[in-house]
Amino acid sequence: MHPRRRPVRLLRRLGSQWHALALLTIVWVLLWGDLTWANVLAGAAIASVVVIMFPLPAITMQGTVRPGRALVLVGRFVADLFVASFEVAWSAIKPGPTPHGAIVAVRLRNPEDAYLTITAVMSSLVPGSLVVEARRSTGVVYLHVLDIDAYGGPEAVRRDTLALEERVLRAFASDAVLARCGLAPEDAAAALDAARPGEGDAR
Repeated sequence: MHPRRRPVRLLRRLGSQWHALALLTIVWVLLWGDLTWANVLAGAAIASVVVIMFPLPAITMQGTVRPGRALVLVGRFVADLFVASFEVAWSAIKPGPTPHGAIVAVRLRNPEDAYLTITAVMSSLVPGSLVVEARRSTGVVYLHVLDIDAYGGPEAVRRDTLALEERVLRAFASDAVLARCGLAPEDAAAALDAARPGEGDAR
């Protein structure tokens, strides 16, 4: 490769992986717990190095950004972080038996890479839960919960995880994806049925 073309190729790779760059930068800032320009720039620099050194295939994401739904997603995530931090701290110092951990399997509505990744990362960032495995072929994620009894049991874990996935999908997924997942308004679901060839004739 010509030396002059190498920087252009690197810039193209970074441009095609802007979703990964943004996600890694956000994760870095959240891990430090302090939103400053220094943390943002450091996170962006580290994310760029990761993308360049460990290139991943491009993830196709046919969706949109709904600002209102995105604000709901972020606001609920921050609230969950706040509440879960106190709950984990209390479980560590409260007297009584040792918390009983468990691994819970949750089948998501949509196994597409982008939505599954966002759901898994946001679940892992909330203290007290950690995604230990995710299977794209089946759309199943396995979460380790620190105190399954305090959480309310496996069904509560599944309910909260599916609720998080719903907020992710409503913030970023297209109307067609929402309709396939049973989350779209009736007009979007009707439009999807009308777009499917041959189904009306088969009936």
